[in-house]
Amino acid sequence: MTNAEQAVALLKQNQDTLVLTDGHETIEDHERGVRPLLKWVGKRTFEGFSAADKVIGKGAAFLYVLLKIKDIHTGIISKPALEVLNRYEIPVTYQQLVDHIINHTKTGYCPIETAVMDIDTPETALPKIIERLKQLKD
Repeated sequence: MTNAEQAVALLKQNQDTLVLTDGHETIEDHERGVRPLLKWVGKRTFEGFSAADKVIGKGAAFLYVLLKIKDIHTGIISKPALEVLNRYEIPVTYQQLVDHIINHTKTGYCPIETAVMDIDTPETALPKIIERLKQLKD
């Protein structure tokens, strides 16, 4: 079983939102949104790791670039997120491609994806993601 296949299997089996694995180390998370990725940015990278994620918007795609993930499988990905991953040559497989990620209450677009919609680099996206998360917490 490849690392990508193992990550996908764990995602489904354990009802995770995110799984990262390189075959030796596995990280699983149940938290929604970009928070599981954001807690690793600046602390370590995941070169050689495969990821399985339930939903990937443009903000998450930028974080995956910063984390140097090897490849990704996701259930749902937005077109802007796919463009980012393609630009940074991160292979991605997905089940559904959508124009935009919808927020948790299904009343509009994802606030993180909206915050980075006009951003072109992961380094520029990071402070916007952090700022939007702080606004959402207040």
